[in-house]
Amino acid sequence: MREKDDKTFLYVHITKDKFPRILLVRGKERETSPEDTYFGPFTSPSSLREALRIIRRIFPYNTHAENEIGRGKSCFDYQIGLCPGTCVGVITRKDYLKNVKNIKLFFKGKKKKILRNLEGEMKILSKSLQFEKAQALKNQIFSLKHINDIALIKEREETGERDVGELEEKSRGRVEGYDISSISGTSAVGAMVVFEDGEPKRKDYRKFRIKTIEGPNDVGMLKEILRRRLNHAEWPLPTCFLIDGGKGQVNAAEAVLKEYGYEIPVVGIAKGKGRRRNDFIGKIPQNIAPIVLIKVRNEAHRFAQSYHKKLRHVQSLKN
Repeated sequence: MREKDDKTFLYVHITKDKFPRILLVRGKERETSPEDTYFGPFTSPSSLREALRIIRRIFPYNTHAENEIGRGKSCFDYQIGLCPGTCVGVITRKDYLKNVKNIKLFFKGKKKKILRNLEGEMKILSKSLQFEKAQALKNQIFSLKHINDIALIKEREETGERDVGELEEKSRGRVEGYDISSISGTSAVGAMVVFEDGEPKRKDYRKFRIKTIEGPNDVGMLKEILRRRLNHAEWPLPTCFLIDGGKGQVNAAEAVLKEYGYEIPVVGIAKGKGRRRNDFIGKIPQNIAPIVLIKVRNEAHRFAQSYHKKLRHVQSLKN
């Protein structure tokens, strides 16, 4: 009877592709690719899917077939930080296989070994002044320390007493995200979006038409909208400011906060060419999940672009 049941239970399937895919399959599907790597069986589909969802936040993995690798068009999962960019060819096979190796170790219950490896690699990167890569590893270490390992998933299946919510990487607090939208500095606007406890709070969104800066100067525009925002003492202060930009924008935001006497964490996301990367600048607060910051950045970008297009349309009608 047990052998028959195994064919209906779920397994984690890691393929032997050049960029291995990580999939969920039924036991009966194992017979089609017996040479691949499998973990299981898992009797609780909800627990397993929840675990994979959290793991993928920390170690993004590929689900694309080999003929879809490097096709030049980013998938939705890549845009929200779950696909490592195999679809657009922005991750090397060597770096991708590191993620796969860590996922395998996680399903073997060897979380401590993963942490040791990541901490060692982070120290090497810091010594060689590769601070952005070191920060990315630091974010992985933090997230990994705050989730349960696979042994607890198995325990939940056996006892049925653990709530799926225990596996959730919670995000608490208020995050304000900022973005600038313009064309060579013309019709420039800024946008502020707000997330509370990981969810958008649209009634607190704000739009800013740039008043004091002329020409392309994103840093100057950011300073303007932050000063205007901080002049509203009636608006609640956030746990974290999220800036769509790199070190220059983060430094500018911190300078404005200092002017007003505030010490609030500022995190930037440097997106790279074609918005193909998510490099975090600054220290992420412990109660904020990195995936939430990516969502805030994307929403701020969308909101700023929407306002900019609307403003240009109005101006074109006047002309």
